[in-house]
Amino acid sequence: MFDSPLDAAQIRRYLTELADTLHDDQQRTVIIVGGALLAWHGLRESTHDVDSIKRLDTVLKNAVMRVAQRYDLAPKWLNDSAAAFIPATFKPDECEILLEHPQLLVLGIPWNQLFLMKLFASRATDTEDIEAIWPRCSFGTVDEAVLAFYEAYPHSPHDEYLADHITRII
Repeated sequence: MFDSPLDAAQIRRYLTELADTLHDDQQRTVIIVGGALLAWHGLRESTHDVDSIKRLDTVLKNAVMRVAQRYDLAPKWLNDSAAAFIPATFKPDECEILLEHPQLLVLGIPWNQLFLMKLFASRATDTEDIEAIWPRCSFGTVDEAVLAFYEAYPHSPHDEYLADHITRII
């Protein structure tokens, strides 16, 4: 099953199982982004993994492995690979609470921030996601989204066609 897609119900189930697997007094936090957040909200059928922009500690990584073994999932079905792409404008207190458990708090990144992350990646697979996210964003115009992009990723080189790129997608 290692590469089987995860739908919203499975993501919820495995994250709840992950929470139940943790047995210490510390509540850990994951902040999900990407396809998992889109699937959670019904904007996409499924995803291949659950990306967190919050780094996973050793205890959490070990629990992820136990859940993976129990359900025949990919070893990194929940991973923190997206942590390298956190927008500079990201504020954790603006996240949506998706799941609250004594051992695990699952947050969803705000839509504007997810839009900017997807735009930064701009892979072919991100186009449909960007289109699905746009109506949930609070950008008034494409130009506002462009300004927000450069605030979020200040080291990105200027792209005179970025507004056109967004307009074509949305």
